[in-house]
Amino acid sequence: MGRTLVVVGLIVAGIGALMMLGLPLGRLPGDIVVQRGRGTFYFPVVTSIVVSVVLTLLLSLFRR
Repeated sequence: MGRTLVVVGLIVAGIGALMMLGLPLGRLPGDIVVQRGRGTFYFPVVTSIVVSVVLTLLLSLFRR
C-alpha cells in the first residue's frame, strides 16, 4: 500500500509540474464549454480520455 501511494503521489506531482510548464491539460480541443449568462458548464471529454489512456499505460507497466 505504501509503495502505491508513493507512486500515485509522484504521478500527481509530475502532472502538476507539466501543467506549470505550460501543458494545456484541461483545455484540449474537444472539451465541452458552454457559457450562458452568469453560468459556465465545462466537461473535459478529451482530457478525460487522455488521462485514462496515460493511467492505463502506466498501471500496465507497473503490473509487470
